[in-house]
Amino acid sequence: MTTKLIALAVVALMVFGSAKLFLYFERVKNERETEQKQAAAALVIGDQLEGLPQSLASSLQAAQTQGTAGLGNWLKSFGHAVQDPRKAWIELDYIVMLARENPAEARKLFAEVKQRTPPSSPVWPRIKQLQATFE
Repeated sequence: MTTKLIALAVVALMVFGSAKLFLYFERVKNERETEQKQAAAALVIGDQLEGLPQSLASSLQAAQTQGTAGLGNWLKSFGHAVQDPRKAWIELDYIVMLARENPAEARKLFAEVKQRTPPSSPVWPRIKQLQATFE
């Protein structure tokens, strides 16, 4: 009789524990999905940011297709005419490209962009994402 009660208690505890474990994993799964949805909603597309004069859009696209050197030269020539937050986004694109060739220069430029970009900027999430790489 006591053996049956003990077995029944063990089975009941296993069912209860399994249910709790299932609910825990469902909650964690839902939290991750929520975080991913929020991150996707907060995703900023650089082309949509303001600060780039329309007259420079085509030359920027051409410079981006030329790679690191092309974008670097474009920034030297036209960077003064571009305003943040778009300028910061373009510079971050350049920094990512430059990191392969000159990591020290990329870190230096990243620090400059980060310093002038406020946390309220739409570029800030990208800065936080790249921070571990460039600091």
